[in-house]
Amino acid sequence: MQDHDRGTGLARRPHLPAPRRSRPDRKGRPMSFVTTTDGTRIHYKDWGTGRPVVLSHGWPLNADSWEAQQLFLASHGYRVIAHDRRGHGRSTQTWNGNEMDTYADDLAALIDHLDLRETTLIGFSTGGGEITRYIGRHGSARVAQAVLVSAVPPLMLRGPDNPGGVPVEVFDGIRAGSLADRSQLYRDLADGPFFGNNRDGADVSEGIRAAFWLQSMASGHRNAYESIAAFSATDFRDDLARFDIPTLVIHGDDDQVVPFEVGGKASAELVKDARLLVYPGAPHGITDTHKDQLGNDLLSFLNEYGA
Repeated sequence: MQDHDRGTGLARRPHLPAPRRSRPDRKGRPMSFVTTTDGTRIHYKDWGTGRPVVLSHGWPLNADSWEAQQLFLASHGYRVIAHDRRGHGRSTQTWNGNEMDTYADDLAALIDHLDLRETTLIGFSTGGGEITRYIGRHGSARVAQAVLVSAVPPLMLRGPDNPGGVPVEVFDGIRAGSLADRSQLYRDLADGPFFGNNRDGADVSEGIRAAFWLQSMASGHRNAYESIAAFSATDFRDDLARFDIPTLVIHGDDDQVVPFEVGGKASAELVKDARLLVYPGAPHGITDTHKDQLGNDLLSFLNEYGA
């Protein structure tokens, strides 16, 4: 545990500037956007008080996909921030920048803008790639813990040095569906593999599936299309090697979107001392299908820091 800065209750690392004594975003009417160096406006929701937690969402969703966990963790003593990735939700639908380096830099802009310290980064699916590339590019000076949930690292795409990966034809099919009728593509994902609704005995509510479709349609067409390559073909193995903070990996072993062997199991093997939690029979979208279990597991991990 680092020495603490008096007056903030948050640990300071000596190479970071002194924390700001005020939070400009909360003076008067709260701000809900941060502007990046290329003029992109990133929308965020900032709930609660306490040690900060940042939630990065999956494709092609937005911050609302985290609302159950954001409410739960904020109600248990944490400041929880969830943002819309560029091109998604309420953030700017940029023409360019729909790749992991820029996603990570946008996340850095948010973290720096809010002057977050001793932060727990939690990434679901594509968001897991975002927080992994953030640590790879920006280090862990502001990070206390990391959590990968149903996450795409280390590398989804099958190749000569990744023979167990997912064939490119799968992602080509998603791209083709996006161009032909992306509205129907999103409905098919929600009604089928994303939540495991295509499994015998599954009972995923129409409301959950409709929320997936609604959030997906709020993404920019080009942004969501280009993000398919970002989440499938980005190699995060070197980024995972830079993890030097406690890391929790959570993955369902019936994930039909990011197979367990390709995602969670492989990532846990690459991060030193990572802890792996396997949800038996769970699908990809455990933020909804297993929200109570996930919330409690996240809270337990958060509470370990500094205990």
